[in-house]
Amino acid sequence: MKLSTKGKYGLYAMFYLAQHAGNGPQPLKAVAEIGVPEDYLEQLLGNLRRAGLVTTVRGAQGGYQLAKAPEEITVGDIIDATEGPLTISECLSDEGCCHRSGQCRTRRVWEYLSNSINDLLQSISLRDMLEQEEFGVTKES
Repeated sequence: MKLSTKGKYGLYAMFYLAQHAGNGPQPLKAVAEIGVPEDYLEQLLGNLRRAGLVTTVRGAQGGYQLAKAPEEITVGDIIDATEGPLTISECLSDEGCCHRSGQCRTRRVWEYLSNSINDLLQSISLRDMLEQEEFGVTKES
């Protein structure tokens, strides 16, 4: 299992918007300064908008902003919107990939690991990232 740039860049963009929450909509150009090409970023923000995580404001003072408070948006929400649910093994999302999937003993291990990862991602909010305390990192680090 490896996150693609969709998940990584989506999280970078959402963290940027969380840092600027309350400052009004952020122009695409400003968000792109995190190091993501504007065209690609626009696609990602479109996915995040359809998932109800960001809103757009049109016009000269327009841009993107969080649709919810930072504490209401989790890393899991962002990854799901950009990548889809994470799985450790292909057999969890496609039972037809393996002729043994119905009686496979290891499949339960992959399922347990995938669920644990997804549960952890759902437990980390953008607010936690802003405060950098919830998952073992302090502001002083």
